[in-house]
Amino acid sequence: MKQETSGVASDPMHQFHIAPMIPMEIGGYDVSFTNASLFLLLGAAIPAAFMLASSAKAALVPGRMQTLGETAYGFVYNMLYSSAGADGVKKFFPLVLSLFLFIFTVNMVGLFAYHFTPTSQIIVTAMMALLVFFTVIIVGFAKNGLGFLKLFVPSGIPWPLYLIVTPIEIISFFSRPLSHAVRLWANILAGHILVKVFAGFVPMMAETGAIGAIGAILPFVMTVALYALETLVAFLQAYVFTMLTCIYLNDALHAADH
Repeated sequence: MKQETSGVASDPMHQFHIAPMIPMEIGGYDVSFTNASLFLLLGAAIPAAFMLASSAKAALVPGRMQTLGETAYGFVYNMLYSSAGADGVKKFFPLVLSLFLFIFTVNMVGLFAYHFTPTSQIIVTAMMALLVFFTVIIVGFAKNGLGFLKLFVPSGIPWPLYLIVTPIEIISFFSRPLSHAVRLWANILAGHILVKVFAGFVPMMAETGAIGAIGAILPFVMTVALYALETLVAFLQAYVFTMLTCIYLNDALHAADH
């Protein structure tokens, strides 16, 4: 039993397993409340509580909490404004702010031991990417009509090149959800596996004796360094996903200007 438990603990893929916490079944379908459900809820609840707390006692001279809230607000506002302009901020700021805070929160919470990281599941990142993708299509046609199709016909190039450029633009557009989802998922997945592998070497080497314990210092240092790197990656991946979202939303608003 000890060996089995040790094997599970050292398995770098075990951290991604979805396990039921409250088993439930409706109409023959498994709708259990899982560890993924819990951390998805936390990813929504923590940012909501943070923004409410930071604005609850707004003052002319902000305190620490208000400063953090205003910093997050201003960071996302400037990102969206620089990409999609005032019209983008007016229409999409709540969506973009929610995406950034959710992704950053679940990435950071997932760094704690025995916690689950929803963005390590391709279904989660794919659903967020598809949300952005269909928002762009719906808003694009609603605002620009058939002018939205100008997105696939860039202006300023000789007309024979349209036979080459237009198919490339179409393929590029419809591959957006794939690249949007995989970039976030792959970075989080790979980083967590790497941390787990190096962390697993520490007790394995320490158990082999005095020489192994000394050798375990290197993977321990690497684990600490990787944790620092993953903290940075947690922010960068939230930023990259959100920035791409802003760029795509700009296409929806200004496709006719291409």
